[in-house]
Amino acid sequence: MASFLERRSNDSEMTFVDHLEALRWHIMRSVIAILVGAVVIFLNIDWVFDNIVMGPVRNDFVSYRSLCNLSHALHIGDALCMPPIPPGYKLLGTTVSGPFMVAIQIGVIGGLIAAFPYVFWEFWKFVKPALSPKELKYSRNAIFFVSIFFFLGAAFGYFVLGPFTFNFLANFNLGKAGLFEYKPSLADYIDNLTNIVLGCGIAFELPILSYVLTKIGIVTPRFLSLYRKYAYVVILIVAAIITPSPDWTSQMIVFLPLVFLYELSVVVSKRVYKRQQEEDDNWN
Repeated sequence: MASFLERRSNDSEMTFVDHLEALRWHIMRSVIAILVGAVVIFLNIDWVFDNIVMGPVRNDFVSYRSLCNLSHALHIGDALCMPPIPPGYKLLGTTVSGPFMVAIQIGVIGGLIAAFPYVFWEFWKFVKPALSPKELKYSRNAIFFVSIFFFLGAAFGYFVLGPFTFNFLANFNLGKAGLFEYKPSLADYIDNLTNIVLGCGIAFELPILSYVLTKIGIVTPRFLSLYRKYAYVVILIVAAIITPSPDWTSQMIVFLPLVFLYELSVVVSKRVYKRQQEEDDNWN
């Protein structure tokens, strides 16, 4: 089988240096798109910080209100209502340049999330010439599905996992009352929020990854089913890494959707594998 660059070279008669030049322009355009998003966010950093970044630690955040309203609608009292964030919850800056560097970090991460479909589109444009007509046929709408699953994962991290995690950590007490003052740092909060949102966004690409690996013959439905128990252990470890809080509730909030995505990946792999087998039978 020809290598990736060889297949591109056969199609477009480009040299290795030409491929590197093309890749450089794809990367540059992606970086420019991210920077444009970062600049827009940086120019509105106060609103973004108050309403989006600090959303999961505000008592009026949509996730807290929705859970509490659901609890009342089910007539189970305040069973689903999470305890309020302690009054006076503030983030601590420990360096002179801390707020400015965090503002830049927020801009870049936000720009990356906003520009993700375009960044993936640039990657797709670079890879596309190397694909055969058959591969192009089965990779139709790849940009749409990859982007949808990424945004679903990011939304899950921001609206579900983030509030549970930060609410638990904000209300966790160590030692006797009054002997310990909890003041999380600004950088630590941003790092945790970034890990949760981007980690869930990447983790939700599991069905897409299963589809691709099955198409190119690296995995099979039997392989995914046979090693299911080991996959669950890996998923549990990933859940523990994504969630900064040590409580089992937050880890289960990540673990259960990832298990569902893994089972969805098995179903996707079975359908793809069955379709390939039917095509091979028809070819023979």
